[in-house]
Amino acid sequence: MFDHSNRIPVHIQEMKGYVPGKTIEEVQKIYRPAMIAKLASNENRLGCSPRVREAVLESLSAVQNYPDPLSLELREELARRNGVDPASILVTAGSESAISILCRTFLQPLRVQSPDMQSLRVQSSDMQGRAEAVTAEATFVGFFVQAGVMNAKVTRVPMAEGYRFDGRAMLDAIRDETRMIYLANPNNPTGTYMPADEFRVWLEGIPDHVLIVVDEAYLEYATGVEDYPQAIEDLHSRPNMLLLRTFSKAYGLAGFRVGYVIGDPELIGQLAKVKLTFEPTAAAQAAALAALRDEAFLMQSLDLVRDARARFYAFLEHHDGVYVPSISNSVMMVFGSESEASTFTESMLREGVILRRLAAFGLPHCVRVTMGTPEEMAHFEDSYEKVMGELHSKAVSVAQLRGAQND
Repeated sequence: MFDHSNRIPVHIQEMKGYVPGKTIEEVQKIYRPAMIAKLASNENRLGCSPRVREAVLESLSAVQNYPDPLSLELREELARRNGVDPASILVTAGSESAISILCRTFLQPLRVQSPDMQSLRVQSSDMQGRAEAVTAEATFVGFFVQAGVMNAKVTRVPMAEGYRFDGRAMLDAIRDETRMIYLANPNNPTGTYMPADEFRVWLEGIPDHVLIVVDEAYLEYATGVEDYPQAIEDLHSRPNMLLLRTFSKAYGLAGFRVGYVIGDPELIGQLAKVKLTFEPTAAAQAAALAALRDEAFLMQSLDLVRDARARFYAFLEHHDGVYVPSISNSVMMVFGSESEASTFTESMLREGVILRRLAAFGLPHCVRVTMGTPEEMAHFEDSYEKVMGELHSKAVSVAQLRGAQND
C-alpha cells in the first residue's frame, strides 16, 4: 500500500472524523427487524411538506443549468421573514457547510508580527500560530471536525449542572488569540439552552475581536419557550455575530442540505467568497422555498415533537428512566455508565430502534433519542420494555450465580 503520510498534514491524520448514525438500510441488512424506528439523527420523522415534491420536479426541467449561485429568490424570502436585508443572508449546503466556511475563513493560522517588518506577512511556517476558538464541551461534533481541519485550538468548556451552558466559564476562556466562540442554542445533543438573561450577559462579555457564532439549527422547536433568546434582535448592535439556521430539522429537508447564515452584510460578503459557488443545488433551493411557504406543515411538525416529548417523559418516568428536559426535537437519556449506555443502544438496535449513543460528543454514558411519529414512539416503548426486562433478568442471574459461588 502506498504511503501518503508525507502528503497529509499530521493534524488531519490524527483528527477524528464525524461518524454518522446508522442508516435504515444498514440496520435492515444486519439485523432484519420486523420494524425500524430511526430515532438517531434528529430528522423530522413526519417527513417534509407535500409541496416540496412538486417544486423539486419542476426544478428538474432546467437541471442542465447551473443553480443560482446567489440563491436570490430564497434569500429574498428569508430576508423578508427575518426582517433583514437580503445582503445579510448567505445560503449554504446545510449549516454544517456554513460552519466549514466560517472555520476556513476565520480560523486560518494567525499571522505573527516579524520584528523587521511593519506588515503581518507570514515569512515561514514557524511564524504561524494556531487560531483559537471557544465552545462548550458537549456540543455539535461537526464544529470540532471543521475547526480541526484548520488545526485550530479549541477550548472546550465543561457543561454546568443539568448539562447546561456555563456562560461565565466560556467568557473566562477567551484569550487575545481567540478568534471565534461557538454556541449551539438549543444545544445538540443535550436539548438544553442558554436562557435570554444569561445570553445577554454572555454577549456583553465577548470582546469585539471575537466572532460570535450562534447555531440555531433547532430554533423552530424553541417556539413558545418564554426565556429563549431572540438572538436576531441583537444583530444590529453586534456586527461580530453570525446566526446559523437550517432546513434539515423542522422543515424535513435533511437529504437536500440547505442552510443559511444571517449577519452583517460585510461579513456575509466575505463568506460568499469562500462558499462553493453553486451550492445549494437548484432542486434544494426549490425544496427550501416550498417548505418555507408551507407554514401549516411546519406547525404540524412542531406539534408532533411536543406531543412525542410529553409521551416520552411520561414513559421514562414510569420506568424510572433518567433524562434531561429538552426544547429540541430529541431528548437525552442518562445511564449509570458507558457500559450500560452501550449495551442498551446495541440491544435496541437489534429490535430495530436506531438511537445515538453520545461517546463522540463527550457523553459516553448518554443516549440521544429523536422524537418520532406515534408509531415510532410505540415501537421504542415496546422495545425498551423488552430490552430492559432481558437486561434485568441477566443481571439477576449473574448476581445469583455470584451468590452461589460465594456460598
